[in-house]
Amino acid sequence: MTVPAFHGARCHAISLALVVCLVALASLAQERPAAKPRPAAAGVRDGYVGDGSCAPCHETIAGTYEHTAHHRTSQLADKGSILGDFSEGANILKTRDRDLFFKMEAKGGSFYQTAFFFQPPDQMKTSERFALVIGSGGKGQTYLYWKGDRLFELPVSYWTTIRSWVNSPGYTDGTADFKRPVPPRCLECHAGYLQSLPGPAPKNRYNKTGFALGISCERCHGPGSQHVLEQHSQAPPSPSHAIINPAALPRERQIEVCAQCHGGIGEGITGAFTYSAGEPLADFIKLHPPDPDAKVDVHGNQVALLARSRCYQSSQNMTCTTCHDLHAPERAASAYSVKCLACHKPENCGLFPAAGASLAGNCVDCHMPVQESDLITSTVDGQEIKDRVRNHWIKVYPQSSRPTPD
Repeated sequence: MTVPAFHGARCHAISLALVVCLVALASLAQERPAAKPRPAAAGVRDGYVGDGSCAPCHETIAGTYEHTAHHRTSQLADKGSILGDFSEGANILKTRDRDLFFKMEAKGGSFYQTAFFFQPPDQMKTSERFALVIGSGGKGQTYLYWKGDRLFELPVSYWTTIRSWVNSPGYTDGTADFKRPVPPRCLECHAGYLQSLPGPAPKNRYNKTGFALGISCERCHGPGSQHVLEQHSQAPPSPSHAIINPAALPRERQIEVCAQCHGGIGEGITGAFTYSAGEPLADFIKLHPPDPDAKVDVHGNQVALLARSRCYQSSQNMTCTTCHDLHAPERAASAYSVKCLACHKPENCGLFPAAGASLAGNCVDCHMPVQESDLITSTVDGQEIKDRVRNHWIKVYPQSSRPTPD
């Protein structure tokens, strides 16, 4: 026997567990391939060809990019993509309500979240199947399920940092609400493309075929069909190679490629997945810049925090890709010190007299500390836990904000 997928709670506004980062990719190689371009999948937008058409010519880039958090920020749910533990005992999430718990189950090659209500012999349950995985797993994952052509968020997420199932951020501990819709603007930062179905509300209706998961090449380089055609024709390619090279854009346009997801959730103007790299972002998404003195949470608006940095303000060329190589997995924080030392000298640091040259080994942990987010919180075993995110406001922080020396 089942009961409606709702237990003692009102619905809440959508707050996906993880927001993954978009930043501008570097230029594509320009050698002409011998292989023929692959056709786009049914349902993909006009002018877009998909990553499969990029890989034959950019094999080296594709080989590293597929391991990045951007590429892995959404995947089909299967035993390889779901990181949570389904073994007996580890697959249970208890809640503060003794008459409610969740169990994660693997059955027949599929995976399910099941809410159990009340105690035997009166126990009842409701269950939904994992369909999509949101989040690369660096910090954790949230899961979505289909109900017809509508997409909803499942109430249990997994945090890899504590190796535990948790209540999905935004869910109230002790409730089982399976009815939280996933709007297009949220998917826009977690996928290459999903086609919204026309019509009145609800807004969480999507074409279940022809979608592109993960952040695709064309999210940062623009539609690639003309580029592919040029590379396979006998005519000389156009000077622009019919593809966007973000590094060649003015700084404002470069930053906007990142800001479509790193500038805050904002409000869609023209519909999800309509922005193309190189266009003015304000024509597609209305962002809300924070007041100069307002506190900006470390999660969700790294662009605003970076813009407050003296490093950024005193430079004409600094962008996200000054530090980030988006074609390769992220490096350890200490590896970014070489970028800092291109402008700064360790001897000028106030800690140099005590720490000496060792300061050059890790500028980032002091000047961009990892801090708790008040926007991404969850509960496990009745305790609130907060996501920890690196602050992109580069500055001198109080001693209490700095990491403790080994």
